[in-house]
Parts: sequence; structure tokens; C-alpha cells
Amino acid sequence: MIIGSRGSKLAITQANLVKNSLSEFFSEKIDMSIIKTKGDKITNSQLYDMDSKGLFTKELDKAVLEEEVDFAVHSLKDVPTDLDEDLQIISIPERVSPNEVFISNYLWDEIPKGSTLGSSSLRREAFSNFHKKELVLKPLRGNIETRINKVFEGEVDGTIMAEAGLIRLGLTEYIKNRFSTEYLTPPAGQGALAIIARRDSYKKNVLFKLNHFNSFQETFAEKTLLHELGVGCQWPLGANAKFDGEKLSLYAVLLSKEGEILSKVNIKGSLKEAQDLGILAAKEMKEFL
Repeated sequence: MIIGSRGSKLAITQANLVKNSLSEFFSEKIDMSIIKTKGDKITNSQLYDMDSKGLFTKELDKAVLEEEVDFAVHSLKDVPTDLDEDLQIISIPERVSPNEVFISNYLWDEIPKGSTLGSSSLRREAFSNFHKKELVLKPLRGNIETRINKVFEGEVDGTIMAEAGLIRLGLTEYIKNRFSTEYLTPPAGQGALAIIARRDSYKKNVLFKLNHFNSFQETFAEKTLLHELGVGCQWPLGANAKFDGEKLSLYAVLLSKEGEILSKVNIKGSLKEAQDLGILAAKEMKEFL
């Protein structure tokens, strides 16, 4: 079996996590094929200033379609909602933290006005404006280690990252603040991995054993909302679903770039109603797009 992965340290770490889990019940050899994506080659632009659909997944998905690899491991938040009809998200392993964190020499509450915040995310920019931080946004691209280094080398005064990547790379010592998902709402699917294969793959049954049902349903609600709204990173939208053992809650916030909250939705249902929650939330938010 061949796994397709991007070449960053985080992507390879994530692919190896999947590989190790798979090897517990799959006795054949598992290899990895590294594929460079368009998003890996662009290092100096804001993501929302370009057509970012499939920026970090397209080449990997092409390799799956052409059967160069058996499946691809993606960060779910990078996966477009309109996946090729011949591809399928087979499983979502148990997700780690969806939360956002702050990397800086300053505490978030103490960072001076006019400081530089390294970010290529319109959503993070909007939330920063909403919280009236009065920071100067500066594009910041590159892998996790590169962005951390740029903070402590003084290129920017701070940056916001997904906690999940830092957990997987063992870099949590650099976290200055951890934000609640209500204070800084993450993008749909953050913290989760997506295992994507051809819809007709005979290895689907094996790959499905990696699926974590609760994580799948949580992220299904988030991604359904995104799909129904038809927006990507060109809109400052945060969405997070949580299952507390009884109810599935979907919390979503749509902002303007300037940080004004246009719409906020918080609805609950059963775990099996994930798709319905996403559709219902989208109906409430659509009029504000």
C-alpha cells in the first residue's frame, strides 16, 4: 500500500501516524510517496488573495485518481468541500485539538498596539480586529518551524497557529496563549486528518477501520456548513462542532474583514444529525454573505 503525502515535516508526521495505526491490522508493506503541491511552492502571498481551492491537496488527489498512490492523508481543513466525484473521504481518525494558539514573546492580552501579527488568514485577521487588538498584519507563510523561527527572530511580533500541528510535532512549549473556540473560532475541520481514496478502491474497508465516528460527525457538520455556504478562505468564517456525550453542538461565526460579527449561530442536535445541523446553520447565515 502506498500513502501520498505532502513533504512538510508536519504532513510526513501525520502520514506516519496513519501508517502506524494502519500497520496494527494491515500486514502488508506500507510505503510513502512525497508529492509537492502548489501551496507548498507559494510562500509570499495571502491565501485569500488567490484562488486557494485545493491549493494544498490538488496534486495529491490527482495521484490518488491516477492510482500512483492508494490513498492520501490531508489536513481536513485544506480539503475542498467539492471533492472530485471519483474520490471519497474514507475515514477521519480521532481529531486532536481544534483550538488556535498564540506564538509570541508577548502574552496576547499584553501585546502592544501597532505590533506585527504574522498571518495569511483572513479569519484570524478578522478575529484580531474584532478583539480590537490594533495589530499590523504581515503575510507569514512557510511550515510551522519556519513561522515559529520568524517570530523569535523578530520578523513579526507574534502569530496565530493551529494547536494540533504543534501537538503532533511536539512543539507545544512555544505556545504563549491557547484560545477557546468561542474566542477565536477555528476553520471547519481543524485538528482532523482526512484519509482520501478512490471511491472504487478495494482497500476502502481496511482504511475505514481508522475512522473515529464522533470526529467524523463533528467535522461533517462543520464541512456541511462550509459546503452549503459555498465559501472558502475568502470569507472570515469560523466553525466548530463538539459532541459532549449527549448532544452535538455546532457553533459558527461569520465576520467582516474589519471584525464586525455578521452572523453567529449555535445549534444542537443528535450526533447522527450532523449534516442537518450544517444545513440549518448555513440557512441562518446565508443572508449575510
